[in-house]
Amino acid sequence: MTRLLLALAVAAVPPGGGAEAPAPRAEEVRIGSKAFTESIVLGELAAQLVRADGGRADHRRALGGTRVLWEALRRGEIDVYPDYTGTLAREILSAGAPLDARALGGALGALGVAVTGSLGFEDRYAIGVPRELATRLGLTRISDLARHPELRLGFTNEFMDRADGWPALRARYRLAPGGVRGLEHDLAYRALRSGELDATDVYTTDPEIRRQDLVLLEDDLRAFPEYHAVLVYRADLPRRAPAALAALRRLEGSISVEEMARMNERAQVDRVAPEAVAAAFLEQALGIAAAVSSEGAPARVLRRTREHLALVAVALLAAIACAVPLGVVSARRPAAGRLILAVTGVVQTVPSLALLVFMIPLLGIGAAPAIAALFLYALLPIVRNVHAGLTGIAPEVQEAALALGLPARARLLRVELPLAAPAILAGVRTSAVITVGSATLGALVGAGGYGQPILAGVRLASVPLILEGAVPAALLALAVERLFGLAERALVSPGLR
Repeated sequence: MTRLLLALAVAAVPPGGGAEAPAPRAEEVRIGSKAFTESIVLGELAAQLVRADGGRADHRRALGGTRVLWEALRRGEIDVYPDYTGTLAREILSAGAPLDARALGGALGALGVAVTGSLGFEDRYAIGVPRELATRLGLTRISDLARHPELRLGFTNEFMDRADGWPALRARYRLAPGGVRGLEHDLAYRALRSGELDATDVYTTDPEIRRQDLVLLEDDLRAFPEYHAVLVYRADLPRRAPAALAALRRLEGSISVEEMARMNERAQVDRVAPEAVAAAFLEQALGIAAAVSSEGAPARVLRRTREHLALVAVALLAAIACAVPLGVVSARRPAAGRLILAVTGVVQTVPSLALLVFMIPLLGIGAAPAIAALFLYALLPIVRNVHAGLTGIAPEVQEAALALGLPARARLLRVELPLAAPAILAGVRTSAVITVGSATLGALVGAGGYGQPILAGVRLASVPLILEGAVPAALLALAVERLFGLAERALVSPGLR
């Protein structure tokens, strides 16, 4: 017996003696990026550097603006994202005066956050004006705008509200223009080109400055701080993934303003995929051959269809499970019904984008806030139709059920709900179609789906990209409409249709 146990023990030892335990798998580093081209390219550079060093990285691109990324970092939903020193000082820390590297690091460290050294370039805010207009009016400095209140200004929505954006500019230069509009960056450039705007905010590495021949007005009163590009990361990253952080630090000082502008131009103007742009730079500048996998259009559409369907299915099923009982209560108890219908009606009036943003502090980024917002939007049509279907049953039918001595539960399940089924299915169908369309907004918080190519297409002014998301979304809505039509034919008797 002893020999047998010894033989089994020897056989269980793998070749090589088994002295070494398998190396633990590297922890995945989650890298976020803002919803503009440069941030996406920088995020891709960081992700490919980590992977090239043998680590694991997940790049969650185009998650939104500064606050969304910052809060995601603080909550631990991402580990790293690219940002700028001026943005961190003014927008995040609300510093009234410029902060040097040491002061910035100390203030961020108290919040559990750290930054790398400068990546090598500064991407400043500036005010861009078409050259013809600048020449005609003699505009060379931002101070000159005060002499022309008739000029039409259009700034990005984030710039309009940032502490280092329009509020600071207006206060420092005492500007009082006749009208200022907030809009998306790419739409602002189109408005400049068509003559609908006279000036907008630009990033100094933006290729549109050269393409549209814009003049950058001198910030003569120094309203804008310095904006050195850095990688912001959680303070516990050196402990959790030291090799990944070492790989990320290879980007320090490696990117010049000209190189960043060229990468932006390749991605934004030439429509080269950000991952290919990043791989080309890493090979040329750092000698790193990063593997880039290209995904064809059919594969992309299939993947986004799965993501979109998951959002719609979870939100809709949860809404049905909640709305049907609420509809029953509202039909049987008029006082409670008025309150339920009023609350669900108020939720329906909240703009979908605002409702999604409200969910971010509660649920973070990703699928959770998108599903929660879609769930709330899907409630009203179902609740209202359940209520209408039940209250619309003829009194004599209800009296007949009572005369048969059926208890309340049996009357509901065997008589009332079957009679109300056409109305209920109509409400579910309406909610399903609304949910399919609204789910495109989930891309704003990293939930994926058909909204991803739509947002990318708007950012790059690419109609094919927009159609890559819009056409499947429309087809899915039609398919859902047809599916519920077939379900009604199968579940509802011909006499009740």
